Amino acid sequence: MGGQGIERREVLRVMAIAAAASGFPGFSRWTFACGHGGPDPGATRPAAYSPQFFSLAEYSTLERLAEMIIPTDDTPGAKEAGVAEFVDFMVWSDPEVQYRFRYGLIWLDSRAEALHAKPFRDLTPERQTDLLEHLAYKAKFRPGEEDGQEFFQLMREYTMMGYYTTKIGLEQIDCPALRFYPSSPGCPHHGDPEHQHLPLPRV
Repeated sequence: MGGQGIERREVLRVMAIAAAASGFPGFSRWTFACGHGGPDPGATRPAAYSPQFFSLAEYSTLERLAEMIIPTDDTPGAKEAGVAEFVDFMVWSDPEVQYRFRYGLIWLDSRAEALHAKPFRDLTPERQTDLLEHLAYKAKFRPGEEDGQEFFQLMREYTMMGYYTTKIGLEQIDCPALRFYPSSPGCPHHGDPEHQHLPLPRV
């Protein structure tokens, strides 16, 4: 879906949230980009992720939604980053959002069945995209779909959070934290009088 950029300052907020999840040993693909304090790097990861909160059917829909929000194109997307694992774990950890997610998934399946006589996960990719576009873009909003619009916004927020706290996601925004500096780069604002007091870069 379009409009999937994220502000750099938002990365700092979601990093703090994701750090709480980084110690969970059950992730198959999702890995916190700044994984200090996480599971033993030498520990064996499970071959497949076991959902902590969602049923297998719900988790399948969750994976598809994350993949559609941040698809795989010329760069890795939500699928490669294991975003659905992160979302499931975060929802399992936070009772305050559990009802909103479960209700949203029920609403999505009910809407898909009303329109096409199938749950969302069984629709063709074209019909899935059409249904979500009416939830994602204001210009395409339809009366009576407000609950779906709210759920899509929630799902999008958690998908972005999961993606941009992995190395895969941070590489897409060229996050400076992933770079190696052989020496301190110093202040980039040369000549700015307000920065004159800053020390020179260390070599």
